[in-house]
Amino acid sequence: MEITWFGHAAFLIKAADGSRLVIDPYESGAYGGAIGYGRIDVEADVVITSHGHADHNGTKDLRGSFTLVDRVGEFKAKSFNIKTVLTSHDSSGGKERGNNLISIVEVDDLKIVHLGDLGHALSAETVHVLGKVHILLIPVGGFFTIDAREATRLMEQIAPSITIPMHYRTEKCSLPISGVEEFLKDKKNVVHLARSVLNIDKNSLPAERQIIVLLPLR
Repeated sequence: MEITWFGHAAFLIKAADGSRLVIDPYESGAYGGAIGYGRIDVEADVVITSHGHADHNGTKDLRGSFTLVDRVGEFKAKSFNIKTVLTSHDSSGGKERGNNLISIVEVDDLKIVHLGDLGHALSAETVHVLGKVHILLIPVGGFFTIDAREATRLMEQIAPSITIPMHYRTEKCSLPISGVEEFLKDKKNVVHLARSVLNIDKNSLPAERQIIVLLPLR
């Protein structure tokens, strides 16, 4: 399986059989150019959007006749088993920024959890629903989402084999959010990959939990 980070919270998961799932594609140039990553114009079989904001719901450039998952439920699409869990984009029950979907994706004997624009701590019940997570895609930039400290606490609760930080400030993202450095501070087993793609299968999961930092593709 391949996991590609386009930038921000946008990922492509390519299954062993070639099926392609895109999560939270951004609209390039959104928010007055604050989203400076390039267009996501790949072909997709399945697309998940955690909520309707332009930096997570930019589906117009995607190619292919894809299945769109943008609501709570359980879905089977191509080789992907998907469950979405309702959460909030803020710590006020959605009163400030609305709802958010957590995506649980099972494919190729791996479970990947994408937290979208999660804005609050998770209850013990929700963490239990997530179950054993192999790969966690977690926002760490704060302001619009949980910040580095909250993300660290949640990562420890979920205890994934691999954590990939997302939704943080970079040279191509000028939103008022923090960079990844704050999240990485004092962390062990941090791997900086000089590429945008992680190739992984169940047999190659690390023996000890790792944080893997990818480069944005776009």
